[in-house]
Amino acid sequence: CEATIATLDEGRVWYGSAAASEIHDFEWLQGHLPEDGSIQITSLTNDYTILLLAGPQARQVLQAATRLDCSPQVFKWLDVKTGFVGIAPATIMAVSYSGEEAFEIHLPNNQLYAAYLSLRKAGEAHNLKLFGAMAIESMRMEKGYLHWKADLITEFNPYETGLSRFVNMDKEFIGKDALHHMVTSGLRKKLVSLVIDCDHAPSHGGASVYQNDQLIGTVTSADWGHRTGKNIALAFIDPDFAAIGTALSVDVLGIKTPASVVSPVLFDPENKRLKPQA
Repeated sequence: CEATIATLDEGRVWYGSAAASEIHDFEWLQGHLPEDGSIQITSLTNDYTILLLAGPQARQVLQAATRLDCSPQVFKWLDVKTGFVGIAPATIMAVSYSGEEAFEIHLPNNQLYAAYLSLRKAGEAHNLKLFGAMAIESMRMEKGYLHWKADLITEFNPYETGLSRFVNMDKEFIGKDALHHMVTSGLRKKLVSLVIDCDHAPSHGGASVYQNDQLIGTVTSADWGHRTGKNIALAFIDPDFAAIGTALSVDVLGIKTPASVVSPVLFDPENKRLKPQA
């Protein structure tokens, strides 16, 4: 699955999953609760809504709408804080799926509109605009952020998906032995970012990737990067062809179209972006 987990005060843990995976995640968590009853799970899906504040001036807008210290030294990336946005109590996380600096603002439904008005008012000085899901999709593709059930799938393990930094093999967890066996057997596929040499259409999930006439992989996500001006795709391909600069071809509307590997997916927690593998 793909989820955000944050430790709050008073022994509370805030678990946020994608809307499409709510039941999937909730049932799995319920099925793995300790038998002594020391942990309880309460669904807040029908009680809370999330506002996403994103962009290079997101921090300034948030600061104008709250009494929390939103300076980058105090409210760092991946931090979580509780406070008020306007008059609305909020749980605020410094996380981003859009690539730019961003904050997820979790609000009780009965306070949602009050917080929204406060943010819109605070954003007037910064030319704040509304944006939608298609913009998010383009931006996350530019950043190389991964989508559950598209790029994050059970067919490939975290090492093949470029998520090894989230795995601690010194701890015990469900599936550890199987994962260890897979890792020691070597990578079967590797997730890479591709740039396709055309501007008339993006590729699509499930499209084939070729090296000459050899089928070597499959596209998981694809979209046009409006800020980079590039036709981008993510794909699982044979590791032998994953080096940066490797010339490939990708199915675009049924036509083999030239493409090149621009980066293996390798998450860099310090720079909050994808970086090429050395």
